[in-house]
Amino acid sequence: MENHVIVIEFPWGRDKDPRVPLGHASLISTLDMVFKINYSSLIFPINEKSNSMIEDIIFKIEEILHSKSNYNVDIAIGAYVWAEDIMQILLKIIKNNGFKGRIILGGPQITYSGAGLEEIYPDADVFVRGYGELALLGICQDRQNTPIMGVHYAGENDLCEQTIVDLEMLPSPWLNQVISLENQKFIRWESQRGCPFRCGFCQHKEAGKRLKKTEFKSSRVFKEIDLFCNSGVKEIAVLDPIFNASSQSSSILKRFLDNNFKGKLSLQCRAEMCSDEFIEMASKLDVKLEFGLQTIHRNEGNAVGRINNIRKVNDVLQKVNERKIYFEVSLIFGLPEQTLDSFLETVDWCLKRNIPVIKAFPLMLLRGTDIEQRRKEWNLIESTHSMPTVIQSDTFSYVEWLEMYRISEALKITESNHPKSIEELVVLSKNLKINYDRFRPNINLQTSNNTIQSMTAGE
Repeated sequence: MENHVIVIEFPWGRDKDPRVPLGHASLISTLDMVFKINYSSLIFPINEKSNSMIEDIIFKIEEILHSKSNYNVDIAIGAYVWAEDIMQILLKIIKNNGFKGRIILGGPQITYSGAGLEEIYPDADVFVRGYGELALLGICQDRQNTPIMGVHYAGENDLCEQTIVDLEMLPSPWLNQVISLENQKFIRWESQRGCPFRCGFCQHKEAGKRLKKTEFKSSRVFKEIDLFCNSGVKEIAVLDPIFNASSQSSSILKRFLDNNFKGKLSLQCRAEMCSDEFIEMASKLDVKLEFGLQTIHRNEGNAVGRINNIRKVNDVLQKVNERKIYFEVSLIFGLPEQTLDSFLETVDWCLKRNIPVIKAFPLMLLRGTDIEQRRKEWNLIESTHSMPTVIQSDTFSYVEWLEMYRISEALKITESNHPKSIEELVVLSKNLKINYDRFRPNINLQTSNNTIQSMTAGE
């Protein structure tokens, strides 16, 4: 009997995104390497307003199960913080409806969990920590629970290991056309994985620690660039955690230049790592440099393991401004040791340097991160909705957090035209309403819970 796997993805979609997200495409591209593995691909953007998402997913699953009645069918789901509530509901319905195959979970919510996955996800059978392409391939090929590095089978001893992935073995979803570029002007792309830094609020560091290589081989990267340039792609958001940490960063920019690329490139960079050569190369392209600063205060940086060389950052931002390179800086509010005044000082520092776009995001205690595990040190208190954020600590009250949030809203509505002073920004923020949907999915969970009852009635 042949095997079939239903691969389900809940991306945080954006209007311009390709229908097939890059991570999902990489999974199914790898499954394509083996002829005898059938798969179905289901993609449901979690931030699309819907009162029937659960019903739609279950309908699709039942339809596939009916058509594949002569197959061994598994279901593989990517687990993300923004889809946690929906996924828990979905798993319960699938099991209660009598599904006989295996439910396989991967993604950040699994990768960064310690022991006890069965308690969090009692309806799942297999868990993958780390990059899942080769692990999922191995699981689908073998139904005997053969040990695979980074794979935990429910009920067995959990070694809490990460997968080992050789990036050179992974096929390109672009070159094999799993992601179509027809009429696709905007794409998301990666040239590397993992991150060399250890910021306490970020999950990237753990996922990449077992990679033999953190960069995709240059032959693949250059072929993909050539393909994008020849296919009329006009805008590329590069997903590399820190683009200029790569040994290939300058050569990648040069490849775009050699192709006479006139489109836009968005690059997440570390300011301190911007060499003069890199800035010069970037100035010849239409780029947006995205710098994660988070805070200018050393005590806050120490608390989260993110120490900025503020003098170097200042120098780089000045050079980028002088070369008329478009850039933005992101901050976090709700950090340990942070106060309302210190947050305002960080924002003021950015305003005084004429940064075109300043973004401020609420702190999230992502699973398995250093801050999440040390939350009691600062008495970090989270909200109770989907995708909870820190709303109070030893150094700021909930009322002060709301003021920080309104500052974030003021920055949002004044992007590319921020006030010149923090005083003006504060005045503007006073009467703004908080739009919580900016940072969390808008899903009717009450309807979904009713769905559980209706779809499992009579069990």
